[in-house]
Amino acid sequence: MPVPHLSTALRGPILDLESRIINAMPTIEHWLRGKWREHTIPFYCSVDLRNSGFKLAPVDTNLFPGGFNNLNPEFIPLCVQAMMSAIEKICPDAHSLLLIPENHTRNTFYLQNIVTLQNIMQHAGLNVRIGTLLPDITTATRIDLPDGQIITLEPIVRKNNKLSVSNFDPCAVLLNNDLSTGVPEILKNLDQIIIPPLHAGWATRRKSKHFAAYDQIAQEFADLIGIDPWLINPRFTSCGKINFREKQGEDCVASASNKILSAIKEKYKQYDVKEDPFVIVKADSGTYGMGIMTVKDGADVYKLNRKQRNKMAVVKEGLAVSNVLVQEGVYTFETINQAVAEPVIYMIDHYVVGGFYRVHTGRGVDENLNAPGMHFVPLAFESTCLLPNCTAQPDFIPNRFYAYGVVARLALLAAALELEQTSLEIPAALPA
Repeated sequence: MPVPHLSTALRGPILDLESRIINAMPTIEHWLRGKWREHTIPFYCSVDLRNSGFKLAPVDTNLFPGGFNNLNPEFIPLCVQAMMSAIEKICPDAHSLLLIPENHTRNTFYLQNIVTLQNIMQHAGLNVRIGTLLPDITTATRIDLPDGQIITLEPIVRKNNKLSVSNFDPCAVLLNNDLSTGVPEILKNLDQIIIPPLHAGWATRRKSKHFAAYDQIAQEFADLIGIDPWLINPRFTSCGKINFREKQGEDCVASASNKILSAIKEKYKQYDVKEDPFVIVKADSGTYGMGIMTVKDGADVYKLNRKQRNKMAVVKEGLAVSNVLVQEGVYTFETINQAVAEPVIYMIDHYVVGGFYRVHTGRGVDENLNAPGMHFVPLAFESTCLLPNCTAQPDFIPNRFYAYGVVARLALLAAALELEQTSLEIPAALPA
């Protein structure tokens, strides 16, 4: 299994950051244990990280992770143990669970994710059936997957504020559907526990609120171990009333981009970084890598051609983009077989259960890798750099798994704060 190569020298801020994190392990874990007691942690989560060699930061946090099939199989026992803990917290009497996926019946890789998730839960001692929101599936439907597995999708039935499928009585509902198009009526006002809560979906969630919560966590963590919070935190702002097709809101996006670019330049000067700063403009809600562009000058926003405007105007399922996040771009200088790579860390409850590298042979170090043509390589690491002279070995490749896991858990904690705040703001029509 390939171990990614960080194409910057093993020195400077990122090695210092990793060393500080490893050396502060007891302090960090004690601090995190206190946080887990204080907050309700999301049931599961995945975090996209970027490692620039001088900065390690999260750039996206997904509360409906869809890549369990890409995990290293050696990590599956960790997933099972974490799943047991998560279920005991939320639904201690759980014995049967209804899993509701996205409407991606043609995306067999996504369906492999659902089967993997079902297997993890079954090994954790749960009865699990898969119910679909697709109206055209009226009977149990078997789908053969490329890896030889079979998935069975069943039509959901609602009766007396409870969801079920044929001859099945689940005590809880697990969503692997991010509710981008809104909360379906069938999911509202249920007597069953819904995991994650409905307000975790993109119908109400905003990336800008998540990173506002992350600001708070990053500052507290930086004070804890004595680092500059910028090393783990991308600057950001947001713009509303956007219509890329009609060129509405361009001034806000251009101005916000220039403001963040100016702040990045100052930090690059402080850390003697030679690269050009850039920002990422992306939809403030939604996933699947749609509605994203790289900006190196605010003027770039005014220069989009019609095709580029159309790509920025809509996201998943054709939803119009009206709000955007303007976020500091973080270079990724990790490569696998000379292709650009970024780590994606998976968590169940507050446990890191593995992850993978998103790899793209056609994208650059300053571009979004969540795009057609990407592939995945399960996480694999060599020995953790704990010995004082370990960097003296010429071919040494440090184990970044712990540092990645810490930063990912900071994003997880931020998601907990974000959901607590969102639950206070959601209208009565969207019950938690």
